[in-house]
Amino acid sequence: MKKYDLIVVGGGISGIAASVSAAREGLGVLLIENSGNLGGAITKNLVYPFVQYKTYGKKTLLCDGIFTEIRARHEAYGDKSWETFKLIFDEMVTEAGVDVLFHATVYEAIKSGRKITGLKVTTGFENLKVYGDYFIDATGDGNLIAMTNCDFQLGREADSLCQPMTTCFRMGKVNLDLFKEEFSVLQEKYKKLREENKLINKRENILVFYGLGDDTIHFNSTRVVMHNPVDAIERSKAEILGRKQVGELIKFLKENSKAFENASLLNVAPAIGVRESRKLKGVYVINEKDLIEFKDFDDTIALGNYGIDIHNPSGTGTTQHHFKDEEFYRIPYRALLPKELDNMLVCGRCLSATHEAHSAVRIMPICACLGQAAGTGIAVAKQAGVNTHSVDVKLLQEKLIENGASIM
Repeated sequence: MKKYDLIVVGGGISGIAASVSAAREGLGVLLIENSGNLGGAITKNLVYPFVQYKTYGKKTLLCDGIFTEIRARHEAYGDKSWETFKLIFDEMVTEAGVDVLFHATVYEAIKSGRKITGLKVTTGFENLKVYGDYFIDATGDGNLIAMTNCDFQLGREADSLCQPMTTCFRMGKVNLDLFKEEFSVLQEKYKKLREENKLINKRENILVFYGLGDDTIHFNSTRVVMHNPVDAIERSKAEILGRKQVGELIKFLKENSKAFENASLLNVAPAIGVRESRKLKGVYVINEKDLIEFKDFDDTIALGNYGIDIHNPSGTGTTQHHFKDEEFYRIPYRALLPKELDNMLVCGRCLSATHEAHSAVRIMPICACLGQAAGTGIAVAKQAGVNTHSVDVKLLQEKLIENGASIM
């Protein structure tokens, strides 16, 4: 295969944003994705909806730029279905001139000193070697971080336990008006059964979202704890347990809710959703204090105000800190930058942050902005002929602003 200016590993919303942003700056980009479509958490894990990307109060837009473009393209389809994102992302990478390699898994990095020179990839059909000048880890799980022996933290610092994994699912033909009337009673029944240890699900309540149709409900209600998301055997067990919890919850609803008398299961996420796994220990590690005290950074490349949201890694309960009207925090370029390498950045949920801070900055809108920053950052480095540690951050910020990103 030809040599690329940039190779991005991981086709979730962050990897898409990185690839498209770099290609629009004139770089030759290869995007490697291990499934058959782009979208990551949106399409593989059925994560819905996009959570907080505006401030409370005046609703100042924090996650702008390419994330706004993605939302606008979805709106233009006139279809509430999350499935249309598969089509939108194909369009975006094709229009930008990004080469995409589907059904491909990177299994080894080729290194020379402080640089990655290429990747070994298996497709199930053949093994390939791909070569590039710069690389971005957008895998979510930090696979490229681990392969290149960069410093990282798995889960929380005390014991390496990660936030729970969740299998999302949706049900149709639900009487929504009746369900909303029953909801508080159902919550109490669910809570009682859980306290009596009659449910395997450790989540403290039933979490649902609307907006997908007049009779459709999205459930983000399963909780798989104490399983390592980057251990193949443990993650496989988690997949089975997550689906078992889906069945348990459907049975509960059928037995206790009149709104579900005619309801049926529409779909279960193709893969369990992972909130937290490997996180880079980069040039800068974002911490909880940085968020709560709204630390300003000279190298800010993204903003957010989603609260600290820690789902108990070992059981029941969720710890939260909500931000007030017009409050928001900043994310620095250095949190995308490994200490050990000169030609790689990370983006998405494997950015450099503590367990507590990561629980806030891991969400899809912020991940899209991190991807735009990473892709643009590589473009700035390539155009100047410098490494990722020598990027002109002021120029990077100017380019982000020109392309609609918010970094105020």
